[in-house]
Amino acid sequence: MESREKIITDYFNSWLTKDTAVLEKTFAIDVVYIESWGPAYRSLNHVIKWFNKWNKHNSVLQWPVKRFFHQENVCVCEWYFQCDCRGKVSDFDGVSIIEFDTNNIIIMLKEFQSKTPNRYPCE
Repeated sequence: MESREKIITDYFNSWLTKDTAVLEKTFAIDVVYIESWGPAYRSLNHVIKWFNKWNKHNSVLQWPVKRFFHQENVCVCEWYFQCDCRGKVSDFDGVSIIEFDTNNIIIMLKEFQSKTPNRYPCE
């Protein structure tokens, strides 16, 4: 479990350092990756293409993991995300469901987001 947590943390940190080499060690060739707001990628090549394109004009400022949950070959992690997209800083909380193969390579990653700060409409 600790090795999977390190793989995930290293991947999140690769967005801060803009290091594509981490992607090649982390994801299966036929990975399925679904972003929190809908776009999906069906291969490592597409993930790398998206990563490079996004990082040309944007920067991830923070992406710490708050906690991990493990069950068999699936890890779920809760995180906070902050980025600068073309000069506008935005953030949100999120959760990823991450499926690994027997070699601890990610074969599926699906993100979900929750806007911050939270509102309390019934108060």
